[in-house]
Amino acid sequence: MSPAIALAFLPLVVTLLVRYRHYFRLLVRTVLLRSLRDCLSGLRMEERAFSYVLTHALPGDPGHILTTLDHWSSHCEYLSHMGPAKGQILMRLVEEKAPASALELGTYCGYSTLLIARALPPGGRLLTVERDPRTAAVAEKLIRLAGFDEHTVELIVGRSEEVIPRLRTQYQLSRADLVLLAHRPRCYLRDLQLLEGHALLPAGATVLADHVLFPGAPRFLQYAKSCGRYRCRLHHTGLPDFPAIKDGIAQLTYAGPG
Repeated sequence: MSPAIALAFLPLVVTLLVRYRHYFRLLVRTVLLRSLRDCLSGLRMEERAFSYVLTHALPGDPGHILTTLDHWSSHCEYLSHMGPAKGQILMRLVEEKAPASALELGTYCGYSTLLIARALPPGGRLLTVERDPRTAAVAEKLIRLAGFDEHTVELIVGRSEEVIPRLRTQYQLSRADLVLLAHRPRCYLRDLQLLEGHALLPAGATVLADHVLFPGAPRFLQYAKSCGRYRCRLHHTGLPDFPAIKDGIAQLTYAGPG
């Protein structure tokens, strides 16, 4: 390419970088820098975050552990976690619904797991599912460090589409009063229909879905709005540390199979 042609494209490149600078920064932090640090340290970012929590947070204090994770994500390495703004929405909804049994698909590092667990009513139970064994090992240690035992929070390692059909028989979950979808947005619709098909959603159950605007779950939202079995509400937020990138949590209320 000649210098003249390159210079002709320069204004376009600059315009795109300025317009999408937040997405570019997110790409750098979540992919490029993370991959480099993974190679240099021999540890995953989630494992490095747990080491930081272990030396800076108060054991048995979920709130302090969550604050420590937020500090790590803002000042050290971006964690791609739910973050405090969405976390407040999640905790408020859990407290309002007071579910006797809750299900989370996508434990990741355990951040949203702690949010749900600390907002459960007395005697409430949370089952959380994570497909990656190495990430699940970090989450398990974080959950126990926060003071939650297996009677309150049980972590299941496996693919959601394989775990859901076994929830009733193997894990004694006959109903999920509240469900958080926080794994892969492209799997939300499939797993919601699996929960329906195995009669795990009672009438009045609340289904929350993160990241429905970024990266987005359009088929899931279209189904929830058009199938006639859900009342839908969207809580608009931004990504943690990237408020200019708009996202949202979908809140569905299940009316029953009719």
